[in-house]
Amino acid sequence: MDQNKDTTPINTQMLDELVSLRMPFGKYKDRILCDLPDPYLVWFHRNGFPQGKMGMLLAALYEIKLNGLEYLLKPIRKKP
Repeated sequence: MDQNKDTTPINTQMLDELVSLRMPFGKYKDRILCDLPDPYLVWFHRNGFPQGKMGMLLAALYEIKLNGLEYLLKPIRKKP
């Protein structure tokens, strides 16, 4: 077995929420989370993510975008 291979399971529920839930507050209120601009996520990273589930989702989205993993969201994205 390859010990260098990452076997962390992908949380598909979280990915579903990133492509379906809308930002509940702020400058980008009502925008689907995965459509939030990178500078907005960087601002949260620098200043602190909100508490609770929304903060967890925004932090996960920041990491996804930072690491070039947005392709994970495309197959499950809801069509407008």
